[in-house]
Amino acid sequence: MPPFRSLLSAKILASTILASTILAGSILAGTPGAAVAQTTPSQPAPAAAFTDAQRQAIEGIIKDYLVKNPEVLQEAIAEGERRQQETQKLAQSAALKESREALVNSPHGVVAGNPTGDVTLVEFFDYNCGYCRKALSDIQALIKGDPKLRVVLKDFPVLGAESLEASKIALAAKQQLKSDKIFEFHTKLLESKGRVNGERAVAVAKEMGLDVTRLMKDAQGPEVKAALSENVGLGDKLGLSGTPAFIIGDEIIPGAVGLEPIRKTISDVRQCGHASC
Repeated sequence: MPPFRSLLSAKILASTILASTILAGSILAGTPGAAVAQTTPSQPAPAAAFTDAQRQAIEGIIKDYLVKNPEVLQEAIAEGERRQQETQKLAQSAALKESREALVNSPHGVVAGNPTGDVTLVEFFDYNCGYCRKALSDIQALIKGDPKLRVVLKDFPVLGAESLEASKIALAAKQQLKSDKIFEFHTKLLESKGRVNGERAVAVAKEMGLDVTRLMKDAQGPEVKAALSENVGLGDKLGLSGTPAFIIGDEIIPGAVGLEPIRKTISDVRQCGHASC
């Protein structure tokens, strides 16, 4: 069972048991001679007021009920997960609206495809993410097959120090490259075999004839720091926990979902302004 599901299930189970305890306690509190503090009819007796015998009786009632009705816990867990997902989706949607300008038009963004396209696809990626490498061919196919598509690439180095080093060099390289060469650099680096780090990124820069001395200086400069800080802040605000993550219109698509789902979402945004028409 995934950690999130286990934690959520435990919380729901605790809530169910607590509710059952209150109910059982209320029943016992109403029995003659019960040694409990007096409460109003709408308030259950405090748990601390139960005697050992009453606590044992409550535990017995709960155990007996749950053994006879195990589906209650399953239903409670399922409903709890549904509500949690709904809450997260609402929060994510609000964050998406607030972050729209920074996502789509930030000066720190790496733009590929048509810079004035009618639909923007944003991708958060990590140079050491295997699924990002897998998704690269989808991005290439989309750019090639859709001349009106604008792509914004967001370095989101979540897989360690080597990823961070590579992103710093890549963002510094952007300062020397013409717009039509930035995606070429990105592609070469993402297609690298093995772990991608700063050394590999510098090697790609040399292949493309960049000034390495300037590159190393720019990699530690304020523009690169600002870009990474903005990207990490956006990722945190949107609740992104991994890469790749795609944003199209009002939809966040986590993971390498394949070409067709992304193409369909782009089509819907183009048609009705939303990720799903």
